[in-house]
Amino acid sequence: MPPVTLAIPKGRVNRVLAPLFQRAGIDPAPILADDRRLIRESADGRLRFLLLKPDDVPTYVEYGAADLGVSGRDVLRERRSDLYQPLDLGIGRCRMVVAGPVDAKVPPVPRVATKYPRTASEYFASHGIQAEVIYVGGSVELAPLVGLADLIVDLVESGATLRDNGLVERETIAPVSSVLIANPSLYKLRHAEIEPLIARLREAVAAG
Repeated sequence: MPPVTLAIPKGRVNRVLAPLFQRAGIDPAPILADDRRLIRESADGRLRFLLLKPDDVPTYVEYGAADLGVSGRDVLRERRSDLYQPLDLGIGRCRMVVAGPVDAKVPPVPRVATKYPRTASEYFASHGIQAEVIYVGGSVELAPLVGLADLIVDLVESGATLRDNGLVERETIAPVSSVLIANPSLYKLRHAEIEPLIARLREAVAAG
């Protein structure tokens, strides 16, 4: 029987995911190993982990390369992937916000820099604003400082980066956290293997 495959985002999420896995009886050593392997297995061979860029996790799950995955609600909202979301893991909590320079006047058709163009466009449209949205993959806070944009849409945890760059939160679009996602077809096909794992994670979230 093939192992249950989990798509895991590389980076800081792993550090908060590891204690949750530990409480669920899942050895976190494979995802914490300091090497360049992108495919890792548990010692008993029952679980396989794919270490991916966060934006790619839903794709691997949606197309069946992974049974389960861990993804932020921000990515899922932007991608609109057809995935089952059985459990909020309660980690990676932050919020998606609209931010801009302190006391700056926003024009009727603002230019908005973000790595979430679909989400930003829909949000402003829902408020009757036809914004010009520009995709920026990183260092979004820089855009208003150099005149590229009037506003940004980005994730904020403490708000320190905004403050350090002279920006303030103007509106909150949505709270964000990391959730467990599942391929709907594989979830049904491998329910006997996947559901006990989800149940253990659910207990670990409640215990945390």
